[in-house]
Amino acid sequence: MKVVEIKNLTKIYNGSSVQVTAVDNVDLVVEEGEFTAIVGPSGSGKTTLLNMIGGLDTPTSGEIIVGNTNLALLNSKQLVDFRLHNIGFVFQAYNLIPVLTAGENVSFIMEMQGKPKKMIAERTQEILQEVGLSDREKSRPNQLSGGQQQRVAVARALASKPKFIIADEPTANLDTKSTENLLEIMEELNRKENITFIFSTHDQRVVNKARRIIVLEDGKIVKDEQKNV
Repeated sequence: MKVVEIKNLTKIYNGSSVQVTAVDNVDLVVEEGEFTAIVGPSGSGKTTLLNMIGGLDTPTSGEIIVGNTNLALLNSKQLVDFRLHNIGFVFQAYNLIPVLTAGENVSFIMEMQGKPKKMIAERTQEILQEVGLSDREKSRPNQLSGGQQQRVAVARALASKPKFIIADEPTANLDTKSTENLLEIMEELNRKENITFIFSTHDQRVVNKARRIIVLEDGKIVKDEQKNV
C-alpha cells in the first residue's frame, strides 16, 4: 500500500541574487512498511524533500499525496491538523520540551489530539517500554543521555500511531552505542509493527540498516535501490 506518492515535485528558493532549485522534478513512491534512507551530500536536497513530505515546507510545484490526501490542497490550519494526526517526526536535536518529563513529552501529541486520558496513560507506558525507557518516565530531558532523549523522541513520534515516521539525521548527535541501540529499536518496530520509516542521513550506520536507499544529488534522485534481505 502506498504511504507517500510524490509527483513532479520541485522546490525553488529565490535568494536576493540567485535562484536555487533544492528539489528538482522528483517522482517517488514509499510503500507501507519501508525502512528507507535518503542520502546524498550536503546541499543535495535531502532535508528539503523530507520537510515537504512531512508538510513542514510547501513545494513550488508538484504533488505530495499521503494516503488519499493531497497536501497541496490543504490550507495552513488543515496542514497542521493533518501532520498532528498522520505523521511522526524525529529530529537531530531531539526537540523535547525541557520542562516536561519523558512520559509527558510522549503524552503531549496525544493530548493535542484530544485522546482520552486513560488511553493516553496506557499508550505512553506501552511505547516507553517498547523503546526501553519504562523506568525513566518521570525523568526530564536534562536527566537523560542523548541516546535516551532520542528514544523519547521516537516514542513521542510513534505514540499516536502515525502513517509514517520522518527521521531527519536522527543519529547525528549520538555516540556509536546509542546509535546502534536506537537503530535496533527502530528496526524492530519496523519489522514487528510494520511502521514506515523515512530517514535523511549522512550516517553510514543508518544506511547499512536501511532496506531501500535513495541517493539525491542536486535535488534529483540519481539512484534508488532495494537491498535483498
